[in-house]
Amino acid sequence: MLVLDPTGRAREAETAELIARGPACPADVLGVQVWAVSDPDVLADLLKDPRIAKDGLQHWPDYEPVAAGWPLALWVTARNMSTTDVDHHRRLRRLVSTALTPRQIAALTPRIEEMTTGLLDEIAAAGADGTPVDLRGQLARALPILVISYLLGLPDELRDSFCRYVDGVFDTTLTPEQSQANNAALYTVISGLVAAKREQPADDMTSLLIAARDTEGDGSALTEAELFDTLMLVVAAGYETTVNLIDNSIALLLSHASQLELVFDGKASWDDVVEESLRRDAPLAHLPMRYALEDIELPGGVTVHRGEAIIASYGAAGRHPSRHGDSGAVFDVTRSAKDHLAFGHGPHFCLGAPLARLEARTALRALFERFPRLAFAPGVELEPVDSLISNGHRVLPVVLEGPELP
Repeated sequence: MLVLDPTGRAREAETAELIARGPACPADVLGVQVWAVSDPDVLADLLKDPRIAKDGLQHWPDYEPVAAGWPLALWVTARNMSTTDVDHHRRLRRLVSTALTPRQIAALTPRIEEMTTGLLDEIAAAGADGTPVDLRGQLARALPILVISYLLGLPDELRDSFCRYVDGVFDTTLTPEQSQANNAALYTVISGLVAAKREQPADDMTSLLIAARDTEGDGSALTEAELFDTLMLVVAAGYETTVNLIDNSIALLLSHASQLELVFDGKASWDDVVEESLRRDAPLAHLPMRYALEDIELPGGVTVHRGEAIIASYGAAGRHPSRHGDSGAVFDVTRSAKDHLAFGHGPHFCLGAPLARLEARTALRALFERFPRLAFAPGVELEPVDSLISNGHRVLPVVLEGPELP
């Protein structure tokens, strides 16, 4: 059985091993056995297969024995559209989708550009004398939380807390006790936000969801638990994925100067960069959990039995030779087939995917147009975040004016 490294430091070796072991293989996730599915065709089929469920409380018989001591219990117990099926999922997705229509996302473009400019001004000031700047913290992390804060009506004083505790949800090095404490603290922040918006509603997603909850006397539109957990999901999904997308895209471009030149020369677009980054380094390497409703035979002679858990190994799927031959690990912005599953597939496809793409495209274009000689800070060795789920870097130190190119 392949034991997935909770620190994320074995990511490259794990990706190669997952691909070598076939479409799906047994894997250990913090002491819990799952099926890790890495073949993109098999995974795409499973993600839309009605025989695969998302509600672990109903369909994962192994949950109870591990619940008390498993750091990732929240990924099963939360009541939002990522952990519900069919009717409940449609109802919750419909409520959130009203705030994320294509027209509404497009209308956010000027505001996101303005936010990006403000952050780049701060970065320019911080790195004016050659001092290294952490672009994960000051851009990749800062922009998505500004956008999510605007959408949710999140007060400035709650931003750091939200970021810190959401990061903790993805940190797979925490002990069960640390994880429980982090989750409790996150719910306390969400409770404060809900209380404030109930007192003073505004034109934001939090107020919209509260209205859906409170205007139905029997709570049929949205239960209190669903309200809290949907807000948590919106922050977690809208923040963590986009942070890693921007972080990884910058790191890939700085590591592959010839690819950046293709963009500067007009031979590739910023959309090409975003899609190739999503393919090559999926922001979420593995995503728990799904559960088999019946025995399912997979290619390669594998049978996933009823009640067994499945994780989507997006990191390996994006590089898989069945789609990309021997060049899966190569970062190539001119690649004709950049298809990937980084935002999922089927009924649970990420609602915020267009917004994440918009933020990344805006941030990358503005960053490299303003600092065309951006370079890694001298001596930098990038380290992964402490997670087998989240795929990004602890810090991304750069200097704004690197050496002149020959």
